[in-house]
Amino acid sequence: MSLFKRLMTRGDMARLTKVKVALPFGIGEAEWTPDNAERDAAWCLYVELVTRIAVQELPGDVGLLREALSSLYSLFGTTREILKNAGPRVGARMPSIGGIAIRVLNVGLRPFLSKWHPQLLSWELQRDATSAQAEHERKWQHAGELRRELNALRKELTKYAHILGVAAGVEAA
Repeated sequence: MSLFKRLMTRGDMARLTKVKVALPFGIGEAEWTPDNAERDAAWCLYVELVTRIAVQELPGDVGLLREALSSLYSLFGTTREILKNAGPRVGARMPSIGGIAIRVLNVGLRPFLSKWHPQLLSWELQRDATSAQAEHERKWQHAGELRRELNALRKELTKYAHILGVAAGVEAA
């Protein structure tokens, strides 16, 4: 049993409220009352998301595109692990934290990463041994486009983080 669940009291149960949110990536809307298992999972997903580049702006002269893509990709494994550990009570269908998380991965992140991972990899393979990775990335003709799309993705993932925060009870609706 998680520490969060051990600390829950009957008074906390009364604080569980209906959540109505517009979902990112054009997924639609969801309205439901998250139970304690969903609140726990939402909190874990929230912490993973808000501590990554996924919801932080990446200005043109800062950071590596490869690192940003790798951080986004790692959300798949992290989300899977959180949902597996939380069990079937968090759901896989809409509306539920599990259902929302799965759709964000499959509708929002997967197409973005499927597009950009291979393109960036092709460019990286052209780097000679004397070029620094950051310098080589900045010379890539699609670097600006990827950064713009990363920013658009960041805005959608920020909406997702807010939904998780609301479901976890740490953000206002």
